[in-house]
Amino acid sequence: QVHLVESGGGLVQAGGSLRLSCAASGRTLSNYVMGWFRQAPGKEREFVTAISRSGISTVYADSVKGRFTIFRDNAANTVYMQMNSLKPEDTAVYYCAAREGPWSTYVYSRAYDYWGQGTQVTVSS
Repeated sequence: QVHLVESGGGLVQAGGSLRLSCAASGRTLSNYVMGWFRQAPGKEREFVTAISRSGISTVYADSVKGRFTIFRDNAANTVYMQMNSLKPEDTAVYYCAAREGPWSTYVYSRAYDYWGQGTQVTVSS
């Protein structure tokens, strides 16, 4: 079992940047496909981005493509998400998640086996 802890959230003005981190303990992160999801108040949790075990393959939701970048440092057991050009509609609680299965169905939250507690990102206009 892997334990995930997110950090790096906060309040930022529109157009600003944040970098979220997801630190893993308990098992080596390279065993997992990793994803980021977010949930805004009153909305369902939605897929943001995912990265393969090696880090070679990544995928992004259309809403963040070109602005967010996911990358991982397996040696540090950490996954990151760099968020640039933030918009008020990016305001949400952001969660990282780990998937034991193959590099597929990564957009579905039910495909992930472990979740962090979330970190709040608030973008002011």
